[in-house]
Amino acid sequence: MADTPLIELIDIKKQFGPVIALNGVSVSVMPGECHCLLGDNGAGKSTFIKTMAGVHKPTSGEIRMGGRPVSFDSPRDAMEAGVATVYQDLAMIPLMSVTRNFWMGREPRRGWGPFRFLDMEKANRVTMEEMRRMGIQLREPDQAVGTLSGGERQTVAIARAVYFGAKVLILDEPTSALGVRQTANVLATIDRVRQTGIGIVFITHNVRHALAVGDRFTVLNRGKTLGTARKGELKPEQLQDMMAGGAELAELSSSLGGTV
Repeated sequence: MADTPLIELIDIKKQFGPVIALNGVSVSVMPGECHCLLGDNGAGKSTFIKTMAGVHKPTSGEIRMGGRPVSFDSPRDAMEAGVATVYQDLAMIPLMSVTRNFWMGREPRRGWGPFRFLDMEKANRVTMEEMRRMGIQLREPDQAVGTLSGGERQTVAIARAVYFGAKVLILDEPTSALGVRQTANVLATIDRVRQTGIGIVFITHNVRHALAVGDRFTVLNRGKTLGTARKGELKPEQLQDMMAGGAELAELSSSLGGTV
């Protein structure tokens, strides 16, 4: 059903000893939707990502996929269910080729029984095709990942997740530390992926990047959701205020003579 979320996290709580990292967070992602999760440093974004990706088990609350309750005991469980995560550090090996980084141990093989060997011709062809589909023209598939720009490396990681069957793609600050042009390329890639029906969770603290591609916006502050809004319901300034804690920001602004 089109109105059933791909993934839904309901009243998720996560405690580490006495520390409450998440306190009743609820988020859903629909097919073909980019749901932006906004929050300042320390808001609980990383814990939320890791809970959704199977790294942490929630202390309480429920995760559903396609309307059915699921339980992830490991990141592999989440990946097999179709939840892929692209972290900030990208988990890439700069000196290895784009093809090797794309397949990362899952290279296609041909032959039979003990005579199976890597089908590098197919691996290279698929890598070039998938990168072209994402708007990146590689010189050659043997090109080292280290020679790519930050935005292109993000695209390799996204293309890899999409090719291996992601239904839900979690992007952890994909535009941080990127220049203007590279950021625009990554946002265009996110838009392409969304149009294929994949649900995207876009974690960021940059309101303008979120507004460029987001359909819905959930603000996290100190482990709680401050609400979810659709595109057009809130102005950038309101989202920024919610992220930073409006009262605290107003107090800081007045102490600095209204310059914040």
